[in-house]
Amino acid sequence: MVAIHSQVIFITGGAHGIGAEAARKLHAQGAKLVLTDLDQAQLTKFADELGGDRVLTVVADVRDLEAMQAAADQAVERFGRIDTVVANAGIASYGSVLGVDPAAFRQVIDVNLVGVFNTVRATLPAVIDRRGYVLIVSSLAAFAAAPGMLPYDASKAGVEHLANTLRLEVAHLGVSVGSAHMSWIDTALVRDTKKDLPSANEMLSKLPWPLNKTTSVEECADAFVTGIEERRTRVYCPGWVGLFRWLKPLLSSKFGEAPIRSVAAEAVPRMDAEVAALGRSTSTYTGSIEN
Repeated sequence: MVAIHSQVIFITGGAHGIGAEAARKLHAQGAKLVLTDLDQAQLTKFADELGGDRVLTVVADVRDLEAMQAAADQAVERFGRIDTVVANAGIASYGSVLGVDPAAFRQVIDVNLVGVFNTVRATLPAVIDRRGYVLIVSSLAAFAAAPGMLPYDASKAGVEHLANTLRLEVAHLGVSVGSAHMSWIDTALVRDTKKDLPSANEMLSKLPWPLNKTTSVEECADAFVTGIEERRTRVYCPGWVGLFRWLKPLLSSKFGEAPIRSVAAEAVPRMDAEVAALGRSTSTYTGSIEN
């Protein structure tokens, strides 16, 4: 166990949602924070809320390796080290393979997968110096596919494998690597999806409990803080998500896919019609950050 108050923690997507709430809890326990995001205004507002001299904010796009390297360099210059990295920045898209805007597909992969690589590549030398910890934010989606979520599912499965590979590469250097897997968390991303796509909301409502349950951001951030403190190999929120890691082969079998197939046959065409009517394949939240 590594005390939070002794750490410098680097968080991408740190101005919003899970990243911000985890940062708030880590700061309350005495951690020094390096927060990156695209949203300059929200970063400044959040840093003012936290107060003190234990927060460094950097506007940086995880898709830009040079920008992430500059952020890592600023972190080391300011605090002398990086103990923990939380590769949290992520977005999602709307629509099936035939319905999603191809540009939105590339955007999700670039942020969620390439962005994690860039974050790790830029910060890893500093983390190795501290024999530190990297937490890569994946999802329940790495274990169970959902129609209409291909870019997100593919990216989260990819970063889970990235975490598994990285763990093998750096274990002998004293670095621990974990992946975080969450179900539906009450973030702006999830709220926008429910509002924009009635079909997605209906699909969610038809899932059995607890798959249809939405968890608070606060509960998810608590799981992250515990994961960081204990350098966990896997962080689950809620805890039952861990069961799906072991059920993964069954979930992708004909038997496991049967319940979703019956729902998807009707819901996917409706979803694509809703996406076409919206005229966009990403949420308003994602669009506002990009702009």
